[in-house]
Amino acid sequence: MIPKRIIIHHSLTNDGVTVSWQAIRQYHMSYHYNGKIITKDEAIELAKQNKQIESPWSDIGYHYGVELVNFKHEILVGRMMNKVGAHTTGENYDSLGICFIGNFDVIEITPEQWLLGIHLVRSLLEVFNLKSDDVYGHNQFSTKTCPGRLFDLDAFRGAL
Repeated sequence: MIPKRIIIHHSLTNDGVTVSWQAIRQYHMSYHYNGKIITKDEAIELAKQNKQIESPWSDIGYHYGVELVNFKHEILVGRMMNKVGAHTTGENYDSLGICFIGNFDVIEITPEQWLLGIHLVRSLLEVFNLKSDDVYGHNQFSTKTCPGRLFDLDAFRGAL
């Protein structure tokens, strides 16, 4: 896959000193029924009852995450860049997905997380010969608020 765009997300979860990136990965790689994680055996039984089961993905849907880990923001790797993501319906085949851990509908991103995200996206733009206009918010492809009402995507693009 050669990306033509980068799509920015937020996790809608609180960021803290414990890694929730693994929790997101576990959620994406699990069976679900009515929004809850279930075991494979439970999924088989529910499927026999013609219940709608969500199957696990091959990996976390995003290519990168930016999260607070042990009091320091880190860039976390999700899917490899040559693998199609599962982060934005209809746009996965030629885009990289980056998830900032936090709920930016209710809190502002920290300056440290913002700056690390700028460095990450700037490097990806350079590697793939993209421009800041090739950076989108998930909300540009869906009705979601992602990457959050308080995440200023225009300012983010301007800082690139």
